[in-house]
Amino acid sequence: MTSFIKYLSAITLLFLAAATPAMAQDAHLRFERLNQLESKARDIVEVNIDGKLLELAKRVMVKVDDPNAKKVGQAISGLRGIYVRVYNFEKENEYDMTDIDDIRNQLQSPGWERLANVRSKKNNQKVDIYTMFTGDTMSGVAVVVSESKTVAFINVIGPIDIDLLAEMSGKMNIPRLEIERDPSTAKPKN
Repeated sequence: MTSFIKYLSAITLLFLAAATPAMAQDAHLRFERLNQLESKARDIVEVNIDGKLLELAKRVMVKVDDPNAKKVGQAISGLRGIYVRVYNFEKENEYDMTDIDDIRNQLQSPGWERLANVRSKKNNQKVDIYTMFTGDTMSGVAVVVSESKTVAFINVIGPIDIDLLAEMSGKMNIPRLEIERDPSTAKPKN
């Protein structure tokens, strides 16, 4: 499961790298409808980082005496929430794909656009990445991953500073991101 979580984190960060500052529209997915998965799952991971906890994390990150932590704090300063659900099952294909249709249906609503759709025969893996835009700027990201024994959902609400994120890649357990930059906008090296 550790490699799955690392893979999931890397995918999320890669697609967050495309985000630009914006006010979040209604990009919050309603996970409370996943009761069918929860009742069948062997293990459940639920992460909710929002409100006071997210504000505390932002304040701490910019105040610590570590330049890398400060940059992470700046990169996430516009986020309003990070929500993750991971369901692990004892047997392969123990869940029915219709169990996750509610989330996929939410991602068909106005505002959401599919950014990527990956299918692999290894472990029957399916990855769908969606973005929500407010005007011309991205205000939310959603990732749906399903494998033979695992289903995962990630929902990030709010903008992230892509330049700072790219600068932090490979540091503080943030996966290395290969982001092409326009050479004409690159900062001169001292």
